[in-house]
Amino acid sequence: MNSFEWTFELRFIVALALGFLIGLERESSGIDRKGKIFAGVRTFTLISLFGFGCGWLYRLNINFMLPVGLLIIGALVLTEYLGKQKEGRFGGTSEIATLLTFVIGALALLADVWISMALGIISTLLLSEKSEIEKYVEKLNKFEFLAVLKFLLITLIVFPALPNQNYTQFNLNPAHIWQIVIMVSTIGFVGYFLMKKLGDKVGLWVSGLLGGLVSSTAVSITAGRIAAKDPAQSKNALQASMLASSVMYIRILVIVWIINNSLFYIIWWKFALLSLIGIILAFTIRHDNPQPLERPASSIQNPFELKPAMLFAVLFVLLTVVTMWVKNFLGNAGLLVLSAIVGITDIDPFILSMVNGAAYIEPVVVSAIIIAMMSNTVIKAVYFTIQAKQKRKTAYIHYGVWALLHIPLVFL
Repeated sequence: MNSFEWTFELRFIVALALGFLIGLERESSGIDRKGKIFAGVRTFTLISLFGFGCGWLYRLNINFMLPVGLLIIGALVLTEYLGKQKEGRFGGTSEIATLLTFVIGALALLADVWISMALGIISTLLLSEKSEIEKYVEKLNKFEFLAVLKFLLITLIVFPALPNQNYTQFNLNPAHIWQIVIMVSTIGFVGYFLMKKLGDKVGLWVSGLLGGLVSSTAVSITAGRIAAKDPAQSKNALQASMLASSVMYIRILVIVWIINNSLFYIIWWKFALLSLIGIILAFTIRHDNPQPLERPASSIQNPFELKPAMLFAVLFVLLTVVTMWVKNFLGNAGLLVLSAIVGITDIDPFILSMVNGAAYIEPVVVSAIIIAMMSNTVIKAVYFTIQAKQKRKTAYIHYGVWALLHIPLVFL
């Protein structure tokens, strides 16, 4: 089959269409505001075609036409901007859009078509969604924004500088370790954002599902506090706690698939089965009148904060060393005991330390992962019942059945 070819004629149509699209948005926006507009459909279309024409002349070795064309458009924009300021009107969105339209027209001819199309479509989207973007900015949590910004800056600066090679007999690769930290934090941040966005609008069980993307242990603690504070909500809180733990299996399975898909094909059905069992057990709890979860993320840290990310990295390295040491000196039995002990903490670093970079997965590793999850299930029941004493029996029965159903999968 022949690959599609972007001919000059098609590129011309792209420049024409994108200029028309941006102009249409600007003119309709001016009509909505009932104010003066700098340029409309015809002007923006002509500017895009002007950029296309300058690009064509550039191809004919008249190289100065591109910068001259941009200077001409820049002078036009500057004149309009200064005149607008004298009239007491401020803002430069239309002026920037004008310059960008010229560039889009030129790129439609000179570069891969996807570049001009992406610039044109995204620019139109940003221009048309002004009110929605302003609403979002007004609601933006400055602390969380700075946390994300710090994490991104350190990621962009630190990650490229980390050596991509193994060190010590434990094969510790700094670049790969940080890559896993970024991946886990990103998945957690999605859940955290959804909880912050929807937690006060949905029932406890939905909050539990979303919280499982971040930290099922934190959700269990939060749910226990809710049950202790409002006994009428204790059944709902227990259900939310179990649903969060059910999502944990899917979250870890996704991460395993990304870093070691050979293990994924071995364990996917076990994780899926355990997750399904948890969901079924959760919905066997006869819940009370569902109420929204107040401050759903109050006990959950933003995974994009630097402190949780660094803590995860330290735990990952520590557990990698400890796991290999235990396996080498204490054998398989020692590894299984370690997995049961580690289950009382955050099991993500432990599981990922065992599957990271392993070309061949021994059966004992799979068994250790299941045991760690079983141990983690038991400890979450303890976290919940320490606070929600009135539901201690119900919690231990449901979590206990769930934990016992891990045992057959250890030997399969």
